[in-house]
Amino acid sequence: MNLKTIGIIVIIVGLLMTLYTGYNYVTRENIMTIGDTHLSMDKHHTTAWSPFLGLGIIVIGGVVFLAGRKKKLV
Repeated sequence: MNLKTIGIIVIIVGLLMTLYTGYNYVTRENIMTIGDTHLSMDKHHTTAWSPFLGLGIIVIGGVVFLAGRKKKLV
């Protein structure tokens, strides 16, 4: 994989991180067990990041992309 391709992938990841600034997920937590009876509860978690992190990743991807465009002198 060359640097241009990696740069494009990093730019796309940065764009997605700017548009979607987090995600939610659910885990099941066991509260109590009495014999064969289990009492559990769904616990909601949120993971969030700043949209500026996505913008920074876009800039890094642009630098990698431009570094891949330079002609190699042999």
